[in-house]
Amino acid sequence: MSVLLYSPLQIKNLTLKNRIVISPMCQYSSVDGFASDWHLVHLGSRASGGAGLIIQEATAVSPEARISPDDMGIWKDEHIEKLASINEFIISQNSVPGIQLAHAGRKASCSSPWNGHKKLDATQGGWETVAPSAIRFQDADTLPLALDKAGIDKVIADFKAATKRAVKAGFQVMEIHAAHGYLLHSFLSPLSNKRTDDYGGSFDNRIRLTLEVVEAVKSEWPKDLPLFVRISASDWAEGGWDIEESVLLSKTLKDKGVDLIDVSSGALVPYQKIPVEQGYQVPFAEKIKKASGIMTGAVGLITDATQAEEILLMGKADLILFGRESLRNPNLGLTFAADLDVEVQWPKQYERAKK
Repeated sequence: MSVLLYSPLQIKNLTLKNRIVISPMCQYSSVDGFASDWHLVHLGSRASGGAGLIIQEATAVSPEARISPDDMGIWKDEHIEKLASINEFIISQNSVPGIQLAHAGRKASCSSPWNGHKKLDATQGGWETVAPSAIRFQDADTLPLALDKAGIDKVIADFKAATKRAVKAGFQVMEIHAAHGYLLHSFLSPLSNKRTDDYGGSFDNRIRLTLEVVEAVKSEWPKDLPLFVRISASDWAEGGWDIEESVLLSKTLKDKGVDLIDVSSGALVPYQKIPVEQGYQVPFAEKIKKASGIMTGAVGLITDATQAEEILLMGKADLILFGRESLRNPNLGLTFAADLDVEVQWPKQYERAKK
């Protein structure tokens, strides 16, 4: 019997060898946005560990787009060389390198988690944050700057320029980050977007920036390579962005040429109420897939091979993204195969440990 988790998936002209994806996970280990040997080992080990697609962490399109001063970036050409080297290794392991382009918006200018994840002011290496409206994320935060049209145009141009660099670096899958309370998500949600211009108010206005970023990215991204968008399907808060709007957005993105929706949720407001349990976000991926006809990726407390296989068999998603579980086990693609009694190729350097 064939195992869906280990069946290939073709998206445009690219074929993934299996449905196991390493979710983009911030490492907070960059200086001035540069990738390092940590990133080579982190990303490379998961490629040699058998995953079909490795998506690099949220990568800032400008210095002010970073969550922290330690975030990865792709806002200057000098960033390309190390990224290209990492991607060459990933490809040599019969895996696919992807990148998630991001702008942190009002959640930017924070210290790394092990330094308290605290807002940084200018004396601490921080910077002014931007948002659709001058609304804080946390009550103690400094007020973000509401973007004017020139600021919005810069964001779009930054995504476009970052995409051009991503192509030069050899990435083969592009993901736009429009989730987790970061800039694009904050434009989508009426809880954080109180604008009265063309970028606020109605659903069509609130999705405008995301669509403009998609068009800018598409103008530089090869037409034969996959384009993903990560969204938060629900704010888990009254009056916020919800699954019905997510379905409508996904239909629109499909019409605009997006290939897959990476379906997460939450992180827009600190008072969200999330019933966290195994696979708690999978129903969102299922609804979007079935209601819009677009491919989806399922994420969130998916921790074993059987669970992942069942999600695929029941038609709830097309890809399974692993975050924390892949931090615990970089060899998911190899160990899950053994769990499901599937024969897969191991790196020749490791073959003597296969049985």
